[in-house]
Amino acid sequence: MVQFPTWKKILVALVALFAVFFTAPNFVDEKTIAGLPDWVPVKRINLGLDLRGGSHLLLEVDIQSVMNEYLDGLTDSVRGVLRKAGIRYHGLGVANGQLTVTISDADRRGEAQALVRGIDPQAQTVLKDDRITASLSPQALTERRNAAVQQTIEIIRRRIDETGVREPSIQRQGADRIILQLPGIDDPERVKALIGKTARLTFQMVDVQNSAEEATAGRVPPGSVLIPDVSDLGPDGKPRILLLKKRIEVSGENLVDAQASFDSRSGQPVVSFRFDTVGAKRFGQVTQKSVGLRFAIVLDGKIISAPVIREPILGGSGQISGNFTARDTNDLALLLRAGALPAPIKFLEERSVGPGLGADSIAAGEIASIVGMLAVVGFMLVAYGRFGVYADIALLLNMMMIIASLTALQATLTLPGIAGIALTMGMAVDANVLIFERIREEQRAGRTPISAIDAGYSRALTTIVDSNLTTLIAAVLLYAFGSGPVRGFAVTLAIGILTSMFSAIMVTRMMVIAWLRAKKPQTIPI
Repeated sequence: MVQFPTWKKILVALVALFAVFFTAPNFVDEKTIAGLPDWVPVKRINLGLDLRGGSHLLLEVDIQSVMNEYLDGLTDSVRGVLRKAGIRYHGLGVANGQLTVTISDADRRGEAQALVRGIDPQAQTVLKDDRITASLSPQALTERRNAAVQQTIEIIRRRIDETGVREPSIQRQGADRIILQLPGIDDPERVKALIGKTARLTFQMVDVQNSAEEATAGRVPPGSVLIPDVSDLGPDGKPRILLLKKRIEVSGENLVDAQASFDSRSGQPVVSFRFDTVGAKRFGQVTQKSVGLRFAIVLDGKIISAPVIREPILGGSGQISGNFTARDTNDLALLLRAGALPAPIKFLEERSVGPGLGADSIAAGEIASIVGMLAVVGFMLVAYGRFGVYADIALLLNMMMIIASLTALQATLTLPGIAGIALTMGMAVDANVLIFERIREEQRAGRTPISAIDAGYSRALTTIVDSNLTTLIAAVLLYAFGSGPVRGFAVTLAIGILTSMFSAIMVTRMMVIAWLRAKKPQTIPI
């Protein structure tokens, strides 16, 4: 018992240094931190929405648009296979959430149904009289809904990370809703604008064989579509209308990078982009055979640029120019890098939490923590004397280890998290209380100081591990099945349990042994 190995002393020293280095930046002003060397840790604890202030948004994914897009694609595929098979049909279209087509050839209706079913095995096809209907099965519909929501969450997370917002909380709620919490944002409207854009980018050829004026009058040619050109405004300030080919030559899915830059010739802000191998090959083929024609860049159903192809672009990279500001190009590049949303989203609710509420919460938490610590420190001094001093030193180091761990992990501290820290302070001395009371009992039984201390630590260890392990399991379950503030409480509680066990078993034990070997007392002042 009186031996405390050197490696344990080194471990305690390293943990103490870790605690000091990672705790200190939380109590130092920004100017001092800026002047520190690069190797010094400068991270601080992230404050949650309830402490720092910010925005709480409730979003809804437009699942119906996903279904409509699927049915539109299915319609094009059905048209293609029926024409290829030479089967006469009419009335092909989408109504009431399903595709319908009437087969004119009575003797080929079964064949037509088989062809439609072969396009997508997940589609339910029904032949009634001369009409075929096709729609997604309930299981396939659920799978597509879940995939759309999960993909939306991931893309929103990428976009938020690009803006520099630290520790956003993004959670799914129900079938098609998402809760988004953004602590400490300075420009919520810009973040909302970035989140709300679908950012679906396509490259399509301008239809030069037909007139946009005639199409606007109501005679849109098959295979073409009218789209407003926001880069070209008319005298009335409204976008001009261009007639584009429906065929998408290259899509934004083939982009691997997009960066805001400036045109070397004009000095205007532009977005430079780069395709993957497949996109670069396709882009090169299209530009090679379309020299002298206009190539429209369409973002979310609006043309943002429609330049003339001067020469083949074979390198797999290019740039998007238009009436952009530097901020516009930064936002557009961010959206293109993060990827397009699988469906539009709607903002159902927005709540703002002011920093004043966070300041009040922090102040209340600080007061509670200070009062709790003073009460614990005072009790340990009165109840255990010199050994209480050792326990209080270990408690101080324990608090520093909790703060350092939260800082190093960049965990988000919320008001429930502060409650977890306050609770941990009371629990942190539990192990010491068990050990000290056991030492008292052993001393009353007539043991020598060395024997009593040895028995106190060895026999109390099982009880300490059992009690803390059960609480740690509860914290893990809270984190696994909880969300938001519950998780914040679970994180601080779990970290506090681990650090309190270390401080009780290692730190106080080291001090007690050092005192025992130095003083060689005849009785234990406990």
